[in-house]
Amino acid sequence: MSFISTDSLRDERVEQVREGMAQARHRGPDDTNVWHDERTCFGFNRLSIIDIENSGQPLKWGPPESPQRYWMVFNGEIYNYLELRAALARDDGAVFHTEGDGEAIVAGYHFHGAAWVEQLRGMFSFVIWDSQEKLAFGARDPFGIKPLYAGRTPDGFVFGSEAKSVRVLTGQPIVDTTALQHYLVLQYVPEPDTMDTAISKIESGTSFTVRDGALEQHRYFTPRFASTPVRTPDEQEELYDRILKVLDDSVAKHMRADVTVGAFLSGGIDSTAIAALAKRYNPDLLTFTTGFRVDGYSEVDVADDSAKAIGVEHITRWVSEEELTSTLPLIVWYLDDPVADPALVPLYFVANEARKRVKVVLSGEGADELFGGYTIYHEPRSLGPLVSLPNPLRRGLAAVGRALPDGMRGKDLLRRGSIDLEDRYYGNARIFREEQLPGLLKTYDTSVTFHDVTDPLYAQSRSWDPVQRMQHVDLFTWLRGDILVKADKMTMANSLELRVPFLDKEVFEVARHIPVGEKLAQNTTKYAMRKALEKVVPAHVLHRRKLGFPVPTRVYLRGDSYPWARDIITSSPTEEFIDPKAVLKLLDEHRAGVADHSRRIWTVLVFMLWYDIFVAGTIVPEVPHPHYPLRL
Repeated sequence: MSFISTDSLRDERVEQVREGMAQARHRGPDDTNVWHDERTCFGFNRLSIIDIENSGQPLKWGPPESPQRYWMVFNGEIYNYLELRAALARDDGAVFHTEGDGEAIVAGYHFHGAAWVEQLRGMFSFVIWDSQEKLAFGARDPFGIKPLYAGRTPDGFVFGSEAKSVRVLTGQPIVDTTALQHYLVLQYVPEPDTMDTAISKIESGTSFTVRDGALEQHRYFTPRFASTPVRTPDEQEELYDRILKVLDDSVAKHMRADVTVGAFLSGGIDSTAIAALAKRYNPDLLTFTTGFRVDGYSEVDVADDSAKAIGVEHITRWVSEEELTSTLPLIVWYLDDPVADPALVPLYFVANEARKRVKVVLSGEGADELFGGYTIYHEPRSLGPLVSLPNPLRRGLAAVGRALPDGMRGKDLLRRGSIDLEDRYYGNARIFREEQLPGLLKTYDTSVTFHDVTDPLYAQSRSWDPVQRMQHVDLFTWLRGDILVKADKMTMANSLELRVPFLDKEVFEVARHIPVGEKLAQNTTKYAMRKALEKVVPAHVLHRRKLGFPVPTRVYLRGDSYPWARDIITSSPTEEFIDPKAVLKLLDEHRAGVADHSRRIWTVLVFMLWYDIFVAGTIVPEVPHPHYPLRL
């Protein structure tokens, strides 16, 4: 956490930084320290991973003539830090005083300036204070693996890994009604906004400076997909070899730690590939999964089979319905912003189980966005014949589709075939359709639409293949708004560091050149990646459908969790925003089997809990002390 004052630092700001650090104690229970000078205050909670004894933060560094010129707080890991340190020492004469990765950031910034961030291979958010130039420089990693919140106060800027820490300085949150409307459609608040009008996010792949009371941001990483043709069988094999080589290298780099590293394992190809590659570097690898004892909602047996096939010790954490409902307020507290993905719950519990044995886990997030893993990426092909028709004919087919009875085969195909990509695809999640919001959302604004989020992204990819355009949208919406938020928040809630080897800049450099025909060949997804991993992943996993941690909210909300949900809806003081009668109608229809409204209900419940906790203060979760003795 850091506060950059526009003038002389006030004493109360130092105490507020300390209080903010206490709000984020779970992110680093091993050590806490606060440093300040006349303009700046830095605080850091440390989770010791590398160089346990002498890389505490805030970190000071400087050239011999000014050894305390720079101060830095840094959240994350730099996986190529050994190579960077060696190059800085050899080429620039840099002198290091620790064995950790943090000095590679600040020394590189000293010698090479802001462009140095492009050399970093890892997950990170950091702020550097240059006491000589009275300038702050910071950045967030290319894909947004690590969070970085920002807030403006009358006397400066505050940055932190937790919104609740920043809020100590910015005050009680005020609901951003535009963000709320986007949330109800997308199930997360799209960056750079948050649900709090006073706090924003530094976007993924962005650096910034603070100087003379002004915050300036610069995008240093813009992901671009540009297929390189693969024309012959030899070129195909070369592509598969490159994929396997870069994935193996990424996993090797992500295994760098002075503590035990484990892996999450759902049993699908992504997590199984990561675990199988990690076992090359740690034969005693521990893997973890979770499940519910509800028919159709447990993939535990699949994960067990995968663990046996690759020869790793496997640990399962079962989650009960009562644990789901009773723990959700605490999970929302850890989230900071509402995210309506029920998979947060099992992820929280499997992270809690893993933390009893390890401090770091690897996981498979990002493979779908980079290698073409979502089934919906087939849609441009299936809709191709309709999309290529003249517009008047497309409109006519749309009218035919509207006349068909709901649920009739082909109705949705005709509807979607009449809509351009920019109008029909806005990320890999959709909860409420915008036409469903009037009557439920009291602050509904007809001028607010998902186009506000996606149009700038589509403008960057006009000449690309439709599948690449969908991948690009997902990188900036679904991935960083949902997938990476739940991964970071639920693991750090348990003082567990999660690493995602697929989301590596070198892996992306290979993946972005894969032709669409090598992603979606033979009626499958991630085809090239599957071919590349044939020597690593057991055969029975290679073409298995996409897995995850499925959650039986559909079942629970029709049964014992119905009173729990009803109580939240009727007691939450959110009438200014949400019509409780409209939500109760959805809940009753769901229980009666009229329709499956479980995702919509869950989305509203999570917002209500967020409001109850952070705005109204009517719910105060009991936050456990972050102390985790390891079972060795």
